[in-house]
Amino acid sequence: MCGIIGYTGPLEAKRILLEGLSGLEYRGYDSAGIAFFDTDSQIRLVRQVGKVEALKEACGRIAADSHCGIGHTRWATHGGVTAENAHPHQAGRVTLIHNGIIENYHQLTEEYHLAEKLCSQTDSEVAAWVLDALYEGDPLDAVRQLTKKLEGTYGFCILFADRPGEIYAVRRISPLVASYTHSGALIASDLTALLPYTQKYFVVPEQSIVRLTPYKVQAYDQETFEKLQPEIMRVNWNMDAAMKNGFPHFMLKEIHEQPEAMKNTVLPRLSKGLPDFSDDRIPDALFAECSQIHVIACGTAMHAGMVAKSIMEPLLRIPVTVTIASEFRYQQPLIDSSTLAIVISQSGETIDTLAAMELAEDLGAKTLSIVNVKGSTIARESQYVLYTHAGPEIAVASTKAYTVQLAALYMIACRMALVRGIYSREEAAAFFGEFLDVIPAMEAMLQKQEEMKAVVSHLIQSPDAFFIGRGLDYAFSLEGALKLKEISYIHAEAYAAGELKHGTIALISENVPVIAIATQDRIFSKAMSNVREVKARGAFVILLTREGAPVDKSLADVHITIPPVRDIFTVFPIAVALQLIAYYASVGKNLDVDQPRNLAKSVTVE
Repeated sequence: MCGIIGYTGPLEAKRILLEGLSGLEYRGYDSAGIAFFDTDSQIRLVRQVGKVEALKEACGRIAADSHCGIGHTRWATHGGVTAENAHPHQAGRVTLIHNGIIENYHQLTEEYHLAEKLCSQTDSEVAAWVLDALYEGDPLDAVRQLTKKLEGTYGFCILFADRPGEIYAVRRISPLVASYTHSGALIASDLTALLPYTQKYFVVPEQSIVRLTPYKVQAYDQETFEKLQPEIMRVNWNMDAAMKNGFPHFMLKEIHEQPEAMKNTVLPRLSKGLPDFSDDRIPDALFAECSQIHVIACGTAMHAGMVAKSIMEPLLRIPVTVTIASEFRYQQPLIDSSTLAIVISQSGETIDTLAAMELAEDLGAKTLSIVNVKGSTIARESQYVLYTHAGPEIAVASTKAYTVQLAALYMIACRMALVRGIYSREEAAAFFGEFLDVIPAMEAMLQKQEEMKAVVSHLIQSPDAFFIGRGLDYAFSLEGALKLKEISYIHAEAYAAGELKHGTIALISENVPVIAIATQDRIFSKAMSNVREVKARGAFVILLTREGAPVDKSLADVHITIPPVRDIFTVFPIAVALQLIAYYASVGKNLDVDQPRNLAKSVTVE
């Protein structure tokens, strides 16, 4: 979950490292540091607690030039937020940065008698000292020996004191991408750090060691040291996509990018009015032959799966199970060769989701991943992959990734209904045509920003907020509550509205905000009865319905309407509304919208 960058070449390394860390700050932000070779080939180390800006100020006081170095933004897993625990870590001739968790660091501390040497509380420093003990002048051999001793996950970038101008890297699960450019060689945990210099890159292969010099990037087989030729990929978006472009926060920019992201994900897969996955090499047999679907995901992606379950089960008439990835791998799931496991991850590197996918494959399931990042681990390891085309999502709170994941799931549902004989071609085309109507509906909700601002003036005065809904509306509520709590720190919970009287209505008191979603015709009157229940107990009701819904105006303190799309498609404009409410609540409380406390964008540690 930390940010990593390394550079060696003719340009000023400190500047490149600091600019790269600024772009990676969303991956980890409680401390930051760089290490670089100065003009005397000595390694200099600078570490600071807090944001990258503090590190920039510290580096500004150092006059030394540099052309090779590594940098890191930390999200704490082992040890508190202190300068000693910040990366890079130095151990004898070794200086390294690390993303991941070394599970056997206690045993290694004892085996190598490191207790008296350690200056930090981190597992990363243990790895540095072990590597120093193994190093006898051959970096490749020392790194190979280190990887054989480590249990857990890691992405390392390493400097050896007697190898100025060289960076060595190795990974297990934790992401690393590398590139050689006219400006030198670069490596990073995320493509955004490479974009100012190149759109071509390769994913550092597992079971390999990468060596960067000012003139070359070379991958070696970890066992034989034979040279490898990793697949060179190309980023399909430019640096502008990773900039704010006039918006005050990345989150607001990404909320506004949703209609375009939907078009980029959906329209290339539209053929004669029907969803078509031929270019993705996903065969119809995958959808026709399964007897059950198991959706595996975490957080926002899991909420997208909850919506998918609500539309797929009644449409396809087969069981659809949604499981939190971190729980799945410790269960005994009912999965066999007739199971389609749909694995959802924006980054494609979510470690719990990756481990769960591997278990599903071991149990015989066919795996289809829905991923935003080309070449990511989950994309490579799943049997089939459906890429969403949202472009980079920088804000920690996921917005456009959620809606394009939903779009992918709706397309899958439509295609499955067609190939299983539930829909005729005409019915499938009609479904898809109505689905496309959600794009202008989302655009219409973006025009209601001022309305959303007005909503939060009461919301931010309360420490608690509750979301209620029935059926699909409850599935939407889960994501709305998550957005609000993660960026505004308001304690927000979502409840199935029909369950209120079974206990949770005890939490409703005078002026407590209740965000009620009622967009489903079939159960609209039932949902409004639940709104009456909370209103009777003094709740401040923020009600979301479709335009034209028969609403008793006395029930809502604030009434927000969405365009009149079909019941099963209301999630898309509702998502925009709830995202804007959460965004303006965070802004109203003067919080860090894009980098909420304790959270990081890509969860690559268990």
